Amino acid sequence: MSLDPKTSNYFPGMYHKNRSIGKQMAENYFHRLDEKLLHSIKEAGRQLPLPSICLSRKIGIGALEIADLLSERLHYVVVDRQIIEYISSNAALSQKTVEVFDERYPGKMNEFKNFLFGEKAFIESDYSRHLTQSVLALAGLSPSIFVGRGTHLILPRDRTLAVRLTGSIQTRVKRLGAILSRDEAFCRAELAKQDAEQAAFFKKVYGKKDAPATEFDLVINRDYLEDPNMVVDIIEFAFHKKFGKELPSDSRKTS
Repeated sequence: MSLDPKTSNYFPGMYHKNRSIGKQMAENYFHRLDEKLLHSIKEAGRQLPLPSICLSRKIGIGALEIADLLSERLHYVVVDRQIIEYISSNAALSQKTVEVFDERYPGKMNEFKNFLFGEKAFIESDYSRHLTQSVLALAGLSPSIFVGRGTHLILPRDRTLAVRLTGSIQTRVKRLGAILSRDEAFCRAELAKQDAEQAAFFKKVYGKKDAPATEFDLVINRDYLEDPNMVVDIIEFAFHKKFGKELPSDSRKTS
């Protein structure tokens, strides 16, 4: 179900040649998370996890670049699809993540699970349950920007800014060609393969065939908004308007 960077011509994050991938990405994430937890797990009085941002995307549209820029501005941690899959596919690691969450928010995981497992029919397989628990726990352990894997369908909707990043096949092919230095035919074939993998994942895990606009707070068409900083401006503005003073002081606008 996961995308193997060793056998794929393209994987999210290739826009930046120094960006880590796979297991290395997950290990780097937990290293940063451990540092944050030394401070954040001691905070008193917070009854709910901080609001999250979820970026749903068409493959090749530049969601990770947007997430990385948002992370710099908001001081949020980027949780990429590869991190999510690494944890969700490792039962022991998934359980440990949930245990740390429970230490910080006693009883909250059971509340979330009771709601989700009672209301959402997609949570059936062991993988889906690990995925759900892991995403909920990660959102509670550190202020997070989630990219991919349908996390907007898991997290509490009133605690999430859900954004859909989309664009035409022409825009995606152009971007992929620039990253891989390959021709149009190659890029179209690569995107078709990865679109099929993504569609199979959503059908199997969530029972969904598409991502309707009604699931999201924002739908951004990158055919007309090519500048990533402009896209980040829009998302950042909406995030602050929706959640305002709930955000940590270092995530609030200074202007």
